[in-house]
Amino acid sequence: MKTSNQGIALVTGASSGIGLVTAKSLAQIGYRVFGTSRKTTANTAGITMLVCDVTDDESVKSMIEELIGQAGRIDLVVNNAGVGLLGGAEESSIAQVERLFDVNVLGVVRVINAVLPIMREQKSGRIINMSSILGLIPSPFNAYYASTKHAIEGYTESLDHEVRRFGIRAVLVQPGVTRTAFEENLTRADQPMSVYAEDRARSEGLMRKWVETGDDPQVVADTVIKAATASKPSLRYSAGKQSSQVRALRRYLPGSVFDKIMRKFNEFTV
Repeated sequence: MKTSNQGIALVTGASSGIGLVTAKSLAQIGYRVFGTSRKTTANTAGITMLVCDVTDDESVKSMIEELIGQAGRIDLVVNNAGVGLLGGAEESSIAQVERLFDVNVLGVVRVINAVLPIMREQKSGRIINMSSILGLIPSPFNAYYASTKHAIEGYTESLDHEVRRFGIRAVLVQPGVTRTAFEENLTRADQPMSVYAEDRARSEGLMRKWVETGDDPQVVADTVIKAATASKPSLRYSAGKQSSQVRALRRYLPGSVFDKIMRKFNEFTV
């Protein structure tokens, strides 16, 4: 059932996948929702779409100014925009790694830096940063993507301590593998090496299989709603059974045991 007057929400990367489902779900419970995409996208299901490239300072600034011009305030930000990178750690150029971090980490920072002055003036606000189970664990042939999510974990937890006294909370949502278009936001290493070809191909095959049987994006959207509406939010929210299980295993198992599980799960024989 729809609830009215929840406030003004911004969801980055809302043209498809988790971002779109999250934006729709927030609209259904009464938020006035603004979404972003890199290209002009038609408004849909009560979502006002704005153009924003999170790697561009001026683009982020203009998007926030447009949002404030229309709505006058901002109560919730869901930093969902991001890209993946598949390949061995040795197979990506520094330039490619820099581009990945520019979207997945600095893109989040740009948006947050743009909204914090507004939220401080309001004396309220909620920031939800989309992490991943790969913010908790290693992932062969996803070293740099996992690194961006580990960075978001440390950044968000630190930020939350800094802004609480202004009535603002920063929290994390950690999805597991989710049924979204595998190729949608995925790039591949730009310097592939034959020495990694067999293991990389196996890793990609496993990832495709996991995506096919992964959580529905609505699982993540429901978790975002929980994080957005909690009167006393937790720092981290696991989205789905898989995410909860991985979080528990990482916390309680000895490192050597967890390492063996990871290698078996990724079908390494040595």
